[in-house]
Amino acid sequence: MTVTNPVFDSASTAAPPMMQAIVQDTYGSADVLRVARIARPEVGANEVLLHVHAAGLDRGTWHVMTGRPYLGRLAFGVRRPKNPVPGRDVAGTVVGVGSNVTKFAVGDEVFGIGHGSFAEYTVAREDKLAGKPRNATFEQAAVVPVSGITALRALCDSGRVEAGQQVLIIGASGGVGSYAVQLAKAFGAEVTGVCSTAKVDLVRSLGADHVMDYTRDDFADGARTYDLILDIAGNPKLSRLRRALKPAGTAVIVGGEEGGNATGGMNRQFRALALSPFVRHRLTMVVPKERASDLERLADLIEAGTVTPSIDRTYPLDRAPEAMRHLEAGKARGKVAITI
Repeated sequence: MTVTNPVFDSASTAAPPMMQAIVQDTYGSADVLRVARIARPEVGANEVLLHVHAAGLDRGTWHVMTGRPYLGRLAFGVRRPKNPVPGRDVAGTVVGVGSNVTKFAVGDEVFGIGHGSFAEYTVAREDKLAGKPRNATFEQAAVVPVSGITALRALCDSGRVEAGQQVLIIGASGGVGSYAVQLAKAFGAEVTGVCSTAKVDLVRSLGADHVMDYTRDDFADGARTYDLILDIAGNPKLSRLRRALKPAGTAVIVGGEEGGNATGGMNRQFRALALSPFVRHRLTMVVPKERASDLERLADLIEAGTVTPSIDRTYPLDRAPEAMRHLEAGKARGKVAITI
């Protein structure tokens, strides 16, 4: 694409060009997603305009689509989504920059977190982007940001992982889990992954030292205890997590897809935070924060071959509803990408 003036003037009155995008006008199932021609987004002073090559699908996008839990609507829109275009994970080429942008220029290949990435174009803040890993495809780069950052923050910021520790990852085959296994190994931990029967081979291929099939094995049976547990989108009782911890161990609750429509898995996280001061274990959660420095760290690990994005399937843009249904069914082995 040729851009005659890569620096955008927000005061311009010219009608914006159009683009193809996935949009939703209301909350609901994947049936609310549809293809539409809409105006290309305008770029702000601290933003860049990206020609999207690929977008990643994460569980948070599903929450925005459905509007559940209802507590989340305080952030993404009470009656309907504030942004009708779903998607946050993105990888693409810079085709325009805001007046205050200094880090990127037209033509740069980047990845990060955008504002509606299920589209031919999206805007993203400069401080939520990093240069695309040179050895990664756009599809691979696009599935890294949200899940990769979450795994990194769960291990380092919340979990305070150290070399030599015993780490248990519940939900090791999912988007966040597939990164958590690789990152924990990179940081020198001995890793046990918990997953379903069909995904044992995937978790083993990610580098886990031990793999538990949750349909047959009980991580809290007392046979082994752990310095750090990452509970990713599980729903075990806090008492079970504590039984599997060493005396000074830490449990980080990363997600939870049960608990009702009002608060979802958050109610368990709130209980963990309330209980933690009164028990010997440290019970905590991941505080969302999206930083370019984390993206850069992940890019370095990918370029070094230490971390490899695990993509289950890719779908073209017009099949985004099908991709969402695949994710919702719990069939994804690692990540799902949308190609544009």
